[in-house]
Amino acid sequence: MEQTGAQILLECLFRENVDAIFGFPGGAVIDIYHHLPSYPALRHYLVRHEQGAIHAADGYARATGRVGVCLVTSGPGATNTVTGIATAYMDSIPVVILTGQVPTPLIGNDAFQEVDIVGISRPCVKHNYLVKDVRDLAWIIKQAFYLARTGRPGPVLVDLPKDILQAKTVPNYPESITMRSYNPHLEPNRRQLRKVAGLLQDCKRPLFYSGGGVISAGASEELTWLSRNLGIPVTSTLMGLGAFPGDDPLWLGMLGMHGTYAANMAVGHTDLLLAVGARFDDRVTGKVSSFAPAAKVVHIDVDPTSIRKNVNVDVPIVADCRLALKGLRDEIMACAEETDWPAKYRPWLEQVQTWQRDHPLQYVFSEEPIKPQFVVEKIYALTKGEAIITTEVGQNQMWAAQFSRFHRPRTFLTSGGLGTMGYGFPAAIGAQVAFPDKLVIDIAGDGSIQMNIQEMATAVSYNIPVKIVILNNGYLGMVRQWQELFYNKNYCATCMHANPDFVKLAEAYGATGFRVTRAGDVEDILKQAFAAPGPVIVDVIVAQEENVYPMVPAGAALTDMLLV
Repeated sequence: MEQTGAQILLECLFRENVDAIFGFPGGAVIDIYHHLPSYPALRHYLVRHEQGAIHAADGYARATGRVGVCLVTSGPGATNTVTGIATAYMDSIPVVILTGQVPTPLIGNDAFQEVDIVGISRPCVKHNYLVKDVRDLAWIIKQAFYLARTGRPGPVLVDLPKDILQAKTVPNYPESITMRSYNPHLEPNRRQLRKVAGLLQDCKRPLFYSGGGVISAGASEELTWLSRNLGIPVTSTLMGLGAFPGDDPLWLGMLGMHGTYAANMAVGHTDLLLAVGARFDDRVTGKVSSFAPAAKVVHIDVDPTSIRKNVNVDVPIVADCRLALKGLRDEIMACAEETDWPAKYRPWLEQVQTWQRDHPLQYVFSEEPIKPQFVVEKIYALTKGEAIITTEVGQNQMWAAQFSRFHRPRTFLTSGGLGTMGYGFPAAIGAQVAFPDKLVIDIAGDGSIQMNIQEMATAVSYNIPVKIVILNNGYLGMVRQWQELFYNKNYCATCMHANPDFVKLAEAYGATGFRVTRAGDVEDILKQAFAAPGPVIVDVIVAQEENVYPMVPAGAALTDMLLV
């Protein structure tokens, strides 16, 4: 039976088990919306800005491990998603973006709401398509989902001209897909794994450095087993938080520019760095020539282009992180069954634990003004680490990473590579849609929350009960911190004059609002907020000039930290 392109598209989404679409309609995609009610399993969430749609799809994907879906119209609808596409691309998040396009005869004629979104998005997608024949549509959608979720995950964009959505054909829905030009290498090289096992025998100070690839590959269990059974401490990138239990004695916390003292010192003194699913970002390495200077480096990653891109590697392993760690476990058990690994590395672990004990994360408590670190600690204590935490970007993001402990993967959602302000709230909506019975909290700043605050209407209209905790210091805090430390306190354009009353703003949208000005009230107000039905804003007035420490200045080695 013949179907229109719009019907074929929706049937493809149904067959991919899509259960949430975040979108905003327009003329180029009106045919899709015309047929959408015929597919009740495809729940559509009308956002208030297309950037909110892509971030919500991203949050859904990070929380579930499934492909998120975003649907927008042509022209400005498509261009409004670009920041979110780049966010997903930098952090390797599987999202399929469906954009409307003018009819194919009008492409290139500067038609109303025409834009070359394929060309615009090319640098920040894993792949993209312009559909030119309705007979190809089902295959393209199948390929898009396959590409988005396999290998190194990433966003895939499909541009849909209006005449293609209206054209009819008898569809051929593929059950599976293979692409001759795309075959990610997943199985690890056993010879390379044996080299790693040999290095573990020879070294004295090994360290696991894990990244978001551990979470993407579902390799947390394998990483935890190796760390615990060998007695090797673990540090992580911002994107890797949750891959290893945050309450484990072997956990050192995050490394990098705002990493813990113990993690950064461990990197500086390790003699075997086992990097798994990480890409040696500049915020992690600091001065590259001083990064892990005494270490042999093992790098496991499914993306071969990430290996040796930023640092020299002694043992490269291109493979799926879970399969590689599982293979490493087998090699270790086969070649060294009698080794007492924890005893072998005990002096190293004692040194690391001394660093932890002597230089913990700390701050000076005050009743008023409230310290932002105290608020994050209270959130963690009240939720016992069971909530899904999203963040905006800036000081709020770093305090959330430092003073929360994440026990499981996919419970900390944040924009790492691109550092996108305005990400956390719509991402929280996406995570809450995926897990309606879980507590989802966006830890925000007063600057970044305003970048996508319009999505409060989305949360209210669908009764999506996300909780926003604003660490309100009246500044663009991270930029202000740099101005204080390196620019003679010239606070140019960082003071947030004329902030709204966030409590009244919440109420104007039909949500619930609270304000906290004293530390003694934080716990009680948070309890009320977390128990309240529907979306909530908690406006916490915090110390204006509190800084994030430790801090590694730009161009310095990780061991050259500012501690106060």
